[in-house]
Amino acid sequence: MSDKSIVAKSKIWVWGFVVLLGAGSANTIFNRIGNANALEKQIAEKTKMYVKVAVVKHADAPQLLKLPGTLLGITQSPIASRASGYIKKWHKDIGSLVKEGEVLAEIETPELDQLLGQLVATQQQTQESMQLAKSSLERWEGLRKKDVVSQQEFEEKRSAYTQAVANYNAAAANAERTRQLTTFKKVVAPFSGVITKRNIDIGDLIDGTTKPLFLIAKTETLRVYINVPQSYSQWIKVGQAAEISLDEIRGKTFQGQITKSASAIDPLTRTMQVEVTLGNKDKILLPGAFVQVNLKLPPSRAINIPSNALLIRKEGTQVAIVDEQNKVHLQKIKLGRDFGVSSDVIDGLKGGEKVVLNPSDSLSEGDTVTVVADEVKPEAPSASNPTGPTAPSAPSASTASTAPSNPEKAKP
Repeated sequence: MSDKSIVAKSKIWVWGFVVLLGAGSANTIFNRIGNANALEKQIAEKTKMYVKVAVVKHADAPQLLKLPGTLLGITQSPIASRASGYIKKWHKDIGSLVKEGEVLAEIETPELDQLLGQLVATQQQTQESMQLAKSSLERWEGLRKKDVVSQQEFEEKRSAYTQAVANYNAAAANAERTRQLTTFKKVVAPFSGVITKRNIDIGDLIDGTTKPLFLIAKTETLRVYINVPQSYSQWIKVGQAAEISLDEIRGKTFQGQITKSASAIDPLTRTMQVEVTLGNKDKILLPGAFVQVNLKLPPSRAINIPSNALLIRKEGTQVAIVDEQNKVHLQKIKLGRDFGVSSDVIDGLKGGEKVVLNPSDSLSEGDTVTVVADEVKPEAPSASNPTGPTAPSAPSASTASTAPSNPEKAKP
């Protein structure tokens, strides 16, 4: 083989090796580029923020306000005695139906009887003195006409008679006052009703204080006082219907009506007192029972958002709003009534905004997010009584399902 053939074959082998080496290098480069693109896609996918949103709107459903109260008789009064003494006898016990003027108890008043006798005797004495002074004045008047006595002496007799008349009137007034007190020896019913409490027994000392001997009430009609929070006071009207319910009588409500309103806010409790009356002809309801009063109020038309959409940061209370380009805007808001799982917004929102539910602490202004699932539209809230005595119960405004709070752990 000649040298030229050897050189030619060597060149062919070299170029073949170069071609194979270039092909391998190109394949490696293309694989790395493909892997890099795939890795970038995975990283981009995993770093996406997945959120769920709720569209806020004005509440257009009626409000239900639940407040606690205690049933009272339409007329209910403690009965005390003006006379002091000892209980001689009582005629009516708890549960007794009584009529107006009927005797409930009798009081033995020995000291008052003795005082009355003394005052009557004093009245008689002053009456005799008054009559004597009158006779003397008449005689001295005749003597004065004859100029037998001086004018000074006549004036003295007339003054003595005037004083005697005043003493008699004072004694008569004291005797009559004590005589009126003796009429309280019999404790009578001021109106027809039922005795709900008896606090006395035979021999008990009655010292004339305001300690009640009996408690009497009319139960054909009942009343209940409720304290309406200031935020609901503008919807309360006289004549408005109310439903009364008891835990002991499930599945049944009693119809009442608002009959009186204080028309003023108590500065200590920020509530307005309202009276509700209801019929009780069947005597099913008992005075003193704890009840729930339900009031149906017009829609508040306030903007209500779920509580799990709130961001509490150093800048204040905010919500994260998602715009049409899926960009996040942190909007500062001012809250009104708090219903537990939702709150009213009185400033910062206009309605129709998409707010992020369960926003992450790392969520910032201008972040791009991906909305998952359907938009949740909160229902209008219903409020119930404060405890406390009671607090408003949670309305159904934020029944939205929760979203991943950590975007790095969210799965597409």
